[in-house]
Amino acid sequence: MRVIGLAGWSGAGKTTLLAKVIPRLIARGIRVSTIKHAHHGFDVDQPGKDSHTHRAAGATEVLVSSANRWALVHELRGATELRLPALLQKLGPVDLVIVEGFKRETHPKLEVHRAAVGKPLLHPDDRHIVAVASDRPLPAARVPVVDLDDVDAVADIMLAHARPLQAVLTDAESV
Repeated sequence: MRVIGLAGWSGAGKTTLLAKVIPRLIARGIRVSTIKHAHHGFDVDQPGKDSHTHRAAGATEVLVSSANRWALVHELRGATELRLPALLQKLGPVDLVIVEGFKRETHPKLEVHRAAVGKPLLHPDDRHIVAVASDRPLPAARVPVVDLDDVDAVADIMLAHARPLQAVLTDAESV
């Protein structure tokens, strides 16, 4: 497994870009999984559903399974939020894991930058940013810059800079 991240400010278009790049990667024969960081509490099950009732009753983990998919919800119940390395180790094997968010972690990241958001670049302050996808030219950038709408170029950059899982885990241990 190899790991690459997408980082950027809220509203820059990370999820929109991922929705476009994942099918391009799959068309190349690459099996893809994603990890998404949420800044707030979230629910994947809905009130009134049995899985929600189990979790609300105090279950630490609730696994829901059907002929089409399965999902495991683990309630932290006050425990510390898991860091990216621990989450990466919970995934089944694939060719590429794309991490959305976790911009303070040490994995390689493609920065998604949209001028209209009005926020500064994360690059060059984050040495783990390997390239930037932007809606405007960035002549002062010290890493490759690709057009935000050039999905194939974004996919190429992601594949070129993804690091093996073990290397990402080793880097995280040294922090």
